[in-house]
Amino acid sequence: MNTALLQSELPLPVRRGKVRDVYDLGDQLLIVATDRISAYDVVMPNGIPDKGKILTALSLFWFAKFGGHYENHLLATEVADYPASVKPYASQLAGRSMLVRKAKVVPIECVARGYLAGSGWKEYQKSQTVCGIKLPPGLCQCDKLPQPVFTPATKEETGHDINIDFDEMVTRVGADLSQELRRRTLGLYTQAADYAAGRGVIIADTKFEFGQLPDGRIILIDEVLTPDSSRFWPADKYQPGRDQESFDKQFVRNYLEAQPWDKTPPAPTLPPDVVAGTRQRYLEAYERLTGKKLSL
Repeated sequence: MNTALLQSELPLPVRRGKVRDVYDLGDQLLIVATDRISAYDVVMPNGIPDKGKILTALSLFWFAKFGGHYENHLLATEVADYPASVKPYASQLAGRSMLVRKAKVVPIECVARGYLAGSGWKEYQKSQTVCGIKLPPGLCQCDKLPQPVFTPATKEETGHDINIDFDEMVTRVGADLSQELRRRTLGLYTQAADYAAGRGVIIADTKFEFGQLPDGRIILIDEVLTPDSSRFWPADKYQPGRDQESFDKQFVRNYLEAQPWDKTPPAPTLPPDVVAGTRQRYLEAYERLTGKKLSL
């Protein structure tokens, strides 16, 4: 197993997120997916080797699949096609980076839910709603919803993103943009979920991020339909009424839930079996969804 890359080091202005290092190249950005992993909005002290490469490869698969219908920010993925200033850092960039267009980020997490899980399940138990959307009575944990729902959330600089209802989104970014992002989010989710079902994977929910170009065009940005941004469940083991086996970082969350940790920094170090198990789940998600092996 390769060594985890916890942080890239390029001599350029950088903004570091929980997982990605984003370098400013003027009118373009260079996004580097590290092997950091976070849970409960806290970055773990050790990473998952090759995780950034798996996330990047899966995002590129979806970008290519949807590119004809949904414009995205991607410009190049091969270091040979990058600006000369970053080519000397190929060892840090190969397989885990994207050169992208700059866009004005819409400050909303666009979430589509097809199943009742996570914070949606918690809210439903209290009020029979998810982000203000009334759902039928009597649903169980992880039940499939009658139809997918759009449940936006705020993008917080620190701490947890906060679920909001559609009216609040309209107040924040306007009615026309809100309606268009809802349409795109549910359209993308439905197409991806239908495709994944044919590969034996349930996409329970996912989040998209969008940006606007100077001419007003809306484009997909960030990562798309990865184990970091989605709940992926093996269809052959799906059973409503309980937590599901998954190909995402729920495996890490389950380990942390059993630890005497209050979900504030510093996080505990993940043991080797949790690291290896998480890496294998991410790889399996990629291989099931794409039908290809990933050369690492």
